[in-house]
Amino acid sequence: MKKAIILLSGGLDSTTALFYARAKGYRCFCVIFDYGQRHKKEIKAAVRLANLTGSGFNIVKIKLPWSNSALTDRKIRVPAGRKLKDMSSEIPVTYVPARNTIFLSFAASYAESIGASKIFIGANALDYSGYPDCRPEYIRAYEQMINLGTKRGVEGKRLKIETPLISMTKAEIIRLGTKLRVPYGLTWSCYSGGKYPCGICDSCRLREKGFAEFLAATLPSRKGKD
Repeated sequence: MKKAIILLSGGLDSTTALFYARAKGYRCFCVIFDYGQRHKKEIKAAVRLANLTGSGFNIVKIKLPWSNSALTDRKIRVPAGRKLKDMSSEIPVTYVPARNTIFLSFAASYAESIGASKIFIGANALDYSGYPDCRPEYIRAYEQMINLGTKRGVEGKRLKIETPLISMTKAEIIRLGTKLRVPYGLTWSCYSGGKYPCGICDSCRLREKGFAEFLAATLPSRKGKD
């Protein structure tokens, strides 16, 4: 069976990417990062989802002592109540410097070591918080780089970074995930790191927006069938 590496955070997008890869017939191996994030509940969610899907997984613990991010430094306040239209126009303090670059490097090493041909990442360039490492041009450049710098790449066995959600809205992602039977109730998106979702951080608001738009689009059609 063909193998794929999944960057799994336990959130809505990465979990949908995991289920998408499984539906495409890949044997999935998840990489879950403990990088000092305040929302460590997502690690438990990721492990639960990996086990639920029968996927292999590794928890990679790394330390970023220089990371000036609200996700890793509790002295920096997580933004709350930002306008949705502002989220993709500026890079917020929840940005972790070069996070996807770091994560993808681990995924590339893992892929090469087990002979996986694909890396799946739930990057999204529409309903997102303005992170530069979620854009299509970044992913294309990174894929070119790893194929120039790995044994697999120079031998002609190209490693492909798959971003099935990159051009979707959150509502479209949820629609896809619903078809794939993603258990969204087991996912965790909140940045704040509390016992319950705060409902006001960027991640919570984008999630809420996605479900609201998904339900608005699907409920009328259901009524018409009754």
